[in-house]
Amino acid sequence: MDRHARLSALLDLLGERGKVTVEEISTALGASAATVRRDLDHLAEQQLLTRTRGGAVAQNIAYDLPLRYKAARNAREKGRIARAAAAMVAQGSVVGVNGGTTTTEIARALVARADLADAGERTSLTIVTNALNIANELVVRPQVKIVVTGGVARPQSFELTGPLGTHLLEEITLDVVFLGVDAVDPARGAFAHNEGEASTNRLMTERAQRVVVVADGSKLGRTAFAHICPAEAIDMLLTDSAAPAELLERFETAGVPVKAV
Repeated sequence: MDRHARLSALLDLLGERGKVTVEEISTALGASAATVRRDLDHLAEQQLLTRTRGGAVAQNIAYDLPLRYKAARNAREKGRIARAAAAMVAQGSVVGVNGGTTTTEIARALVARADLADAGERTSLTIVTNALNIANELVVRPQVKIVVTGGVARPQSFELTGPLGTHLLEEITLDVVFLGVDAVDPARGAFAHNEGEASTNRLMTERAQRVVVVADGSKLGRTAFAHICPAEAIDMLLTDSAAPAELLERFETAGVPVKAV
């Protein structure tokens, strides 16, 4: 297990239990006590947990610890992608966003736009999401109407999946969906690691007039377990400027317009 995976797994464990000891972490993750202590000190410096004698406890906001840690990976690239995505949206639009660190940043960038923030009590945007963390963060914004799909929550991603959310999605139309993915390939399209998330995300793409896949360069040219949609269903790939030019050309050749920011 590499360090990033170990830290994420440690935060998953802390989120489940509320408090953990060095010994518990060491046993669960198969890491030495010295390594666990260094990891705990590192996460405490990032204010993701509070160190205690012999372990750690979760801070007040514990449910999103794994997501907050993952958000730090390629954070600059995701920030640029989020701002570019938010700039594409017109007032009054109905916007779909699934779960993920990049789409969470897009949701934040949308509500931070001055023209939307100045709307006061008037609804200036409708956001449809299956991500609990996004809905929780935006529900206090009076200018944004939040529609949550329903379904069964996955603790790893905070996404709602399953047939309970299908009925709502079949009844609505989205102007645009910003689709966060685990992998996207110019020949085979977009993918997720989890089949339940892939199914819900696929339905969101089918209900959208425009599908924009948002992914940093690390996810390009790859596939994952569950297929979301073919490449021809993608209207734009929004990625970062560090992505290999040769790979971006392959998407363009496959008929997927690319914007690298």
